[in-house]
Amino acid sequence: MFKSIRVLLIIILATTSSYTYANKYKSVGRAATEQEIAAWDIDVRPDFKGLPVGSGSVSMGQQIWESRCASCHGTFGESNEVFTPIVGGVTKEDVISGQVAALRSNKQPQRTTIMKVATLSTLWDYINRAMPWTSPKSLSSDEVFAVVAYILNLSEIIPEDFTLSNKNIEDVQKLIPNRNGMTLDHGMWDINGKPDVKSNACMKDCVSQPKVTSSLPEVARNAHGNIQQQNRTFGAVRGVDTSKPAITSSDSSHPKHETTVMSQAVSATAMNTETQVKFDVLDMAKRNNCLSCHGVNAKVIGPAFSEISVKYKSDSSAEKRLIDKVRNGGSGSWGAIPMPAQVKVSNEEIRSLVNWILEGAR
Repeated sequence: MFKSIRVLLIIILATTSSYTYANKYKSVGRAATEQEIAAWDIDVRPDFKGLPVGSGSVSMGQQIWESRCASCHGTFGESNEVFTPIVGGVTKEDVISGQVAALRSNKQPQRTTIMKVATLSTLWDYINRAMPWTSPKSLSSDEVFAVVAYILNLSEIIPEDFTLSNKNIEDVQKLIPNRNGMTLDHGMWDINGKPDVKSNACMKDCVSQPKVTSSLPEVARNAHGNIQQQNRTFGAVRGVDTSKPAITSSDSSHPKHETTVMSQAVSATAMNTETQVKFDVLDMAKRNNCLSCHGVNAKVIGPAFSEISVKYKSDSSAEKRLIDKVRNGGSGSWGAIPMPAQVKVSNEEIRSLVNWILEGAR
């Protein structure tokens, strides 16, 4: 009897608290529903808490990789044409020791993902929430397991007939080449830990324009390609054009100047975007993730829509050929990086997009 009364009081208090919290600020939002919270609560911890039930084989991962991943990462995850390579730089000895020797010797010309990652959950979580580049969060749990399995097979960590699942992923974690490469022996891990740097906060006569005493060498500025072209167009931020030298004039000795230049470019892009979104065709392009690879006036991974418009301005047969290219995909017209087939976009939407581009993309 007393237990039932206590449970009833707890329920009443919980309901009252939720109501009070939801109504603390009148006319400003509402309490999130359980379904909304679940949609955001997709992170997977290093101990694999949060990992959904599922499985995927290496062969299934290969099929997904070739159709949705290889255009950016290469058939074997080795390409650095668009992004840093995913596969390479680890040995069977690294799998045994749990530490990647190439990270200490610097013999590997470029550090790959599989060299650096210490927890398999990180790889699973990132692919699940951010890939493919043109359609993030579109893979099912089984497909994510399969893609991770394929990457591990390319790295010779698991055999080609392996099926990765939520039941055996903890065992596979014990084979990650750099699993012992992450240390907890530093000040940031403990709230009372000793910091690795020391500084006193300036409270009087402080320098208003700090002097940059160290920076990336020029050779490293564009080591991974132009950063400006690697940002997804979810928003107006484009980043610094790293294919050009850094600003070094007397008025720009601090990165703040370069940031200001970026901000001006961002503002201009934002204003252009606000003008253009009134067109239904641009809304459609955003909805189908066309703008993940193509900017309206700036190249991203593929050419800008405005560049396509100029190239085919006087070509009377361009409409049909461009419609076919969008629908079926292909490469060669603008470089070696292939454009995937857009099989989920309707013929009417493709035609309206192509016509808008040929009319000037304005």
